[in-house]
Amino acid sequence: MRHPHPPQPPSPERSAELRRRFAEEARSERPDLATLCLLVGAEGDGTLDEAGLDAAQVELDRLAGQLPFRPGTPRAWAVALRDLLGGRYGFHGTGADYQRLESSLLHEVLRRRRGLPILLSVVWIEVARRAGAPVYGVALPGHFVVGFGAEPGPGGGSLEERVLVDPFDGGRLLSGQDAEVLVAGATGAKLRPSMLEPAAPLDVVARVLNNVRAWAARRPEQSAVGLWAVELALLLPAHAARLRYERARLLVQRGDFLAGAGELEAYAEVVGAVDDDAAEGVRREARAARAMLN
Repeated sequence: MRHPHPPQPPSPERSAELRRRFAEEARSERPDLATLCLLVGAEGDGTLDEAGLDAAQVELDRLAGQLPFRPGTPRAWAVALRDLLGGRYGFHGTGADYQRLESSLLHEVLRRRRGLPILLSVVWIEVARRAGAPVYGVALPGHFVVGFGAEPGPGGGSLEERVLVDPFDGGRLLSGQDAEVLVAGATGAKLRPSMLEPAAPLDVVARVLNNVRAWAARRPEQSAVGLWAVELALLLPAHAARLRYERARLLVQRGDFLAGAGELEAYAEVVGAVDDDAAEGVRREARAARAMLN
């Protein structure tokens, strides 16, 4: 493997350029999922240069070109993708993939043919979309999958006109009961029709960044990874205000006490509009951070 350790970040100049492009793409009229995921990858892996970004897009095009011409029904599309990506090329995931940052970086998933459910789903979606398939992502709690067929309207619609597949399991076609089992296994909850609604590209990217943040949070020595993931998430047009608090705490954790304290104080102002006690707790954190400067 090329990376015995998590990949190293790009230079500050390269990072600034990547973030500018990420913000621009995220705010465009039709954000491109592959482009956004590859920019996330470039922020996480400094070896991914412009040629590498182009090569990843070309690989998605190449894979799409190997699909049969217009297979027909949603099921036929699902089978064609399963046979190509899961069968011929061996894209799938295992439990060990949750331990690797590369499993959340699209260019690495294309190289290794391994990754988290959501990144493997991005490969399925992008290859299928390029071939003209009616395809969309489905953000089941705890386990992202892919749908083929007409997108369901509000409320989820019927499973009969469309097919769900699990790219993590090599593109296995899922019955309604299979989807229920996946949700129950991940959350203990029942499958609700609303869970089957298509995931918008920006929602997919936000969930990818959530996974990166969760990976880093379990590894305090990887706080730099957590910081770039939260800073990219803050560039998305819609994001939780609490991300600012997370960024502030990461700055303090990394020894940037002054910037962290300033961010905490700014966040306290936001929180203070709805919860005085919570705001005072954040201000205490800010004072503690400033005390570290002495």
